[in-house]
Amino acid sequence: MDSPPSALTIAGSDSGGAAGLQADLRTFLTCGVHGLVAVTAVTVQNTLGVHDRSDMPPHIVAAQIEAVAADMGIGAAKTGMLASAEIIAAVAEACDRADVGRGRTVPFVVDPVAASMHGHPLFDAAGLAALRELLLPRATVLTPNLDEVRLLTGIEVTGREQMREAAVALHALGPQYVLVKSGHLHEDPECVDLLYDGSDFMELPGPRFDTPHTHGAGDAMASALTAGLARGMAVPEAARFGKWFVSNAVAHSYPMGAKIGPVSAFWRLCPEDR
Repeated sequence: MDSPPSALTIAGSDSGGAAGLQADLRTFLTCGVHGLVAVTAVTVQNTLGVHDRSDMPPHIVAAQIEAVAADMGIGAAKTGMLASAEIIAAVAEACDRADVGRGRTVPFVVDPVAASMHGHPLFDAAGLAALRELLLPRATVLTPNLDEVRLLTGIEVTGREQMREAAVALHALGPQYVLVKSGHLHEDPECVDLLYDGSDFMELPGPRFDTPHTHGAGDAMASALTAGLARGMAVPEAARFGKWFVSNAVAHSYPMGAKIGPVSAFWRLCPEDR
């Protein structure tokens, strides 16, 4: 059997299994891609919130990236929670050495995870500045939600036209493509994400499902997009693939724990033949 394509997630661990590297690996698997991991932090969390966290030493994060790149090869890479300015700097340098990033061999999806879904900040002002200055210019695709748009640009998006304004402002920070995710635009009856390449806009429409269980949706879309790139898709095709995947994942989300449950990858599994 030939080796499948591979994709790397550079992200934190979610003990609840709904988001973070667990969501990325689950998505990679069900999209036909072998998942590689560089762990940035271990969080203590459940549906009630993030209770504690331990960050990895930056040189260990960088070494994980370089180890898998040197031996197994990386078809595409993505980031999730990066925890600190020091880790971001180490990731940027390691990705350069591994030929990952805009204009390089390996496409790079930057999912700028700046806060947990419970509102807990995941790094300080120095981390946000490092993200903006070091990773955004290296991104093949930047995939912010509307809270992250506000943190990166100061633009408070309340409608689809402002999503275009935000995409232009984000593109000016250096990524090749910007994919603005509209899941937090709760007043819109549809969920229309927006892809921008510096000249053209492409809308990615989808239904807005009446469910509170959306934990890990952003991770799932970014990792499905990354899987598409690892499989050789061009960015617009991979973005459509990511939208298709996450729409089905939200449609099949389920309750677990006291509050917000996860989106599901189970819909991609074949029925058991007993």
